Amino acid sequence: MKSIVKKIPLTTRVYGETRVALKKTRRRIIWWTDPRASHSRQRLAVYRDRHKGERCFILGNGPSLKRMDLSPLRHEVTFGLNRIYLLFPEMGFHTTYHVVANELVVRQFGADIAALPMPTFVSWATRDHIAAGDPVVFWRPIRERDGLPHFSHNAVRGIWEGATVTYAAMQLAYYFGFETVYLIGVDHDFTTPGQPHAEVVSGGDDPNHFHPDYFGKGTTWNLPDLEGSEYAYRLARQHFEADRRQILDATVGGKLTVFPKINYAELFTYP
Repeated sequence: MKSIVKKIPLTTRVYGETRVALKKTRRRIIWWTDPRASHSRQRLAVYRDRHKGERCFILGNGPSLKRMDLSPLRHEVTFGLNRIYLLFPEMGFHTTYHVVANELVVRQFGADIAALPMPTFVSWATRDHIAAGDPVVFWRPIRERDGLPHFSHNAVRGIWEGATVTYAAMQLAYYFGFETVYLIGVDHDFTTPGQPHAEVVSGGDDPNHFHPDYFGKGTTWNLPDLEGSEYAYRLARQHFEADRRQILDATVGGKLTVFPKINYAELFTYP
C-alpha cells in the first residue's frame, strides 16, 4: 500500500487530502451555523443527565419481539429504533424516545417518523428528507475522531453511528445519564445474504424484523454489518463499564455475545 501511495504524485495526494479536509470543515460549519442544527443542539443539551441513575430499554427490531410480553415496558423508559412504530398498535403504547440513523429509512418513511408523538432523534445527514421542528431533534453523525471510531459522551458534539442505529441509541442513553441499559429485540441475526452496507430492494415480506412490512416488498435498505456492529458494541461496553454503568442483553434467543445476558422476565416485579 505504501508503495502505491508513493507512486501517486504529491500534488494529487495533497489535493485529495485538502478536498477531504474542506468537506469535513464545511460539514462542521453547517452543523454549527444552520438554524435547524442550533435548535437541535439546544434541545439535546436539555437531556444531559436527565435520567441520571435510572434504567432504560433499547428495543431492537428483531423477530424475537413477537415472542415477548412487552406490556411491562409501558411503565419503563424506552428507546425505539427506525420503524418500531409498526408495533405500537399491538403494544398499546409508544416508546419514550425514538432514534433513527439510516438515510434510506428517513428518505422512504420520513413522514411517518416526523408524525411520531415522542422526541425523535434523527441523524443530521437525513435533514433534507424529514420536516424539522418538534418532535424531531437532529444529532450530528461523526465517523472518525483522530482517525479512530469512538463512543461519544457528548451528543451535542456528535455521535458515531457504528454501523447500527442501536449504537447511536446507546450513546444517547449514556448522555441522558442512564446507569443500566437493557437490550431487547437485538437478535443480531439476518437471513438475507450479501455484502455489508450493500443497498438492496426487498422482493417480498421481511424475514429479518418483527413485521413483514418493516422492509417489505419494494423497500430499499442496506444490508447489516454485523462485524462492524460488534466492534461498536464492544466500545459501548467498555465506556459504560469504565463509568460503572452497564449494558445487559435481555433479548430472547439473540445471537449477540458482546454483553452479559439477563432474563427479561426477571427484570419486573409483579404484585
